[in-house]
Amino acid sequence: MHMVLSSIFIVIAGLVLAGPVAAQSNIAELIEQTGIEEGDVALRDMPGWREPKKIVMPDVGLSRDELRTLLPGIEVVIARSTVDNVKGADAIVGSCYRDLIDAAEDAIWIQVFSAGVDRCVGAERIANGSAVLTNMQKMSAPVIGEHVVALALSLARKVPQFARNMPTGEWHRDSDLSDGMMSVTGKTMLVVGLGGIGTEAARRAAALGMRVTGTRRSSREGPDFVAYVGLSEERFKLAAEADFIVNALPLTPETTGLLDAEFFNAAKKGAILINVGRGPTVVTDDLVAALESGRLAGAGLDVTDPEPLPADHPLWQMDNVIITPHVSGRDSNRARHLILFKENLKRFAAGDALLNVVDPELGY
Repeated sequence: MHMVLSSIFIVIAGLVLAGPVAAQSNIAELIEQTGIEEGDVALRDMPGWREPKKIVMPDVGLSRDELRTLLPGIEVVIARSTVDNVKGADAIVGSCYRDLIDAAEDAIWIQVFSAGVDRCVGAERIANGSAVLTNMQKMSAPVIGEHVVALALSLARKVPQFARNMPTGEWHRDSDLSDGMMSVTGKTMLVVGLGGIGTEAARRAAALGMRVTGTRRSSREGPDFVAYVGLSEERFKLAAEADFIVNALPLTPETTGLLDAEFFNAAKKGAILINVGRGPTVVTDDLVAALESGRLAGAGLDVTDPEPLPADHPLWQMDNVIITPHVSGRDSNRARHLILFKENLKRFAAGDALLNVVDPELGY
């Protein structure tokens, strides 16, 4: 079996993987914790199925022995998947864009290490079901939920404004900076997109004593710590009641530009927006206008449109805005991701149904 193994860190779609990774739980516990599900169709039952012979994947810290056990008889090429090296591969791991999938014409499985798949979900072979796309939806949800809370608390307590006094050592305890500082306890948080990430943000907000509402695409079901779950069209009414609005939407044709001037005008005056979903779900110019007019009191943005945000963009200069460069899912411990990935490797080799299969019609 040809194998080129590297010990360097591999950065794929914003995820840093390095080995070894300490185990957090087994796959049964992870499924119970997250509710991830297997796809409807076993790989062996798909048209054109053949016994897999080759997979192209980055170095994720798995040893040679582990790879041989997980993928018996399968050639493992350790490299970042590119158009030039995926020919003949039955599976490609890490990267996901249309030209790459077109080049990997024999691949029946594409695994990405992010939750977002908007760059490749429209590829013809994924859309027609001849290749299965799996992602890491729900794996980073807890840490992103923590990031939401960090941004919300920082803006509520005016941390950015106070931090700007530190380089000059200014102690302005009685200045206007303290005006408007607030406690989050008793406030209302609206989570737009109550999926894996939104649910974890809601869980943490509720633990801080906040009342949490949410919206979902096609269901009013939600956990008991969410006071009310509405459909997408109820977002205007719910925004009018919310002190904090968390955008956890995936990027689909349906969600592109969903948070626009109409939405911000419907929002409660003085609300704070937190965006950990996708940048293009928010109309950036409308967001800037809402911040400049005081309609929104602040914004915590882990994602923007465009990305990267140009250095001269007005959002950078606003005292009531925190920008983190699409890093809310970063965490030095990626055990959950690796547990899921190893399980999918075993299932791929056996021709079984995979976990976390993306629905190409929904886009997630």
